[in-house]
Amino acid sequence: MINFKRLHHIQLCIPIGDEDKARDFYGRILQLKEKEKPEALKKNGGLWFDVGDIELHLGVESINSSPSKRHPAFEVENILEVKEYLKDRGVKIKEEIAIPNIERFTFTDPFGNRIEFMETT
Repeated sequence: MINFKRLHHIQLCIPIGDEDKARDFYGRILQLKEKEKPEALKKNGGLWFDVGDIELHLGVESINSSPSKRHPAFEVENILEVKEYLKDRGVKIKEEIAIPNIERFTFTDPFGNRIEFMETT
């Protein structure tokens, strides 16, 4: 059984090198508060913002990247059990870069959409 806690974040994508333009739009115009990315992910570029009780992650990628980094991230309970549950049902799991206090992995649905499951530790 998968126990969903909440939608944690949504990732959208911006062109490589457009962080200042995104910061102007999302920070200045939409008035979202920028938050610091974990050190291990800073090298990837992009920005993170708080939006109410979820986060908006802006990743960088080439305009025609396939597959895209865009995805929702769901916070779940007992993530290791969930991972095994999905594997047992033929879902191919991709381990992601480790970041402090978060266990996470991604997978794609049958339609090519990337989905992240995560649990704070």
